[in-house]
Amino acid sequence: MQPVWNWGIMIILWLQHFSPALDLPFKGLSFLGTEDFLMLLLPLVLWCIDRRTGLRLSILFLFSTYVGALAKVVFNQPRPFEIDNQVKALERPTDRGFPSLHTQNAVVVWGYLAYALKRRWLWWLAAALMVLIPLSRLYLGVHFPTDLLGGYIFGGLLLWLAVGLMPLAENWLVKIGLVWQIVAAALATIVLVLIFPQHNTDSITAVSLLGSAGVGIALERRYVRFEAGGALAKKALRFALGVVVVLILRFGLSAAFNGLQPELTFRFIRYSFIGLWFVLGAPWVFVKLKLAESLKH
Repeated sequence: MQPVWNWGIMIILWLQHFSPALDLPFKGLSFLGTEDFLMLLLPLVLWCIDRRTGLRLSILFLFSTYVGALAKVVFNQPRPFEIDNQVKALERPTDRGFPSLHTQNAVVVWGYLAYALKRRWLWWLAAALMVLIPLSRLYLGVHFPTDLLGGYIFGGLLLWLAVGLMPLAENWLVKIGLVWQIVAAALATIVLVLIFPQHNTDSITAVSLLGSAGVGIALERRYVRFEAGGALAKKALRFALGVVVVLILRFGLSAAFNGLQPELTFRFIRYSFIGLWFVLGAPWVFVKLKLAESLKH
């Protein structure tokens, strides 16, 4: 791999000739691929634009994060700044390099959003971000070009599978009923935890959100039946209220659980609460406060 890494380092060093002038814009582009940004984008889609698209997009993003975290452990590839000290590490991730999860999630999130909402301008935006977010990771010195290629391959495959399989999976879940939907979500969570050879924060976060979202979706469709339409003012209030509670759960429970062991278990609990709020608690509150309508049975 050394010749390939050397080639990648040449590209990174050329890009970093433009540092520090382009540090801020490239850090901004990189932020668009982070958990912090996507925890704003995904609820915006779910609560304010289209419920089904928001749910599918969230499940796809979480599963992509899990797959990417697993691949990083399996391939165990270094970061550029670990190979050559000429590379400026404008960020310092602690996980492994291949594949680029920013690239992978740029493909699945923006690609699926453009596919689902079918807006021409969104296709152009998605295409631009699929190029610029990965490019930012090169500029910041945290990925080789081969890491980006891996992200494109994994992301493209997951996007293709999601487009084909998600409607089939939803039809099957509707047929098996509420109890078995909850059982399926619990079993999927257990299987994903057991598969991962080395648990880390990314995998545990993704699995806890996936499991709790699976249970929450089943209960929400039976008892709440939230719809994302309504006046712009109501949508803005929904989003503001929902995000405030997400932040309280995320940082409040983090402070409450600080120092408790095992750390990953309490992280699992914290993000399970966030997942339940995201798909069940928030829609129930929105309907009760008359900020949203409930679909008639």
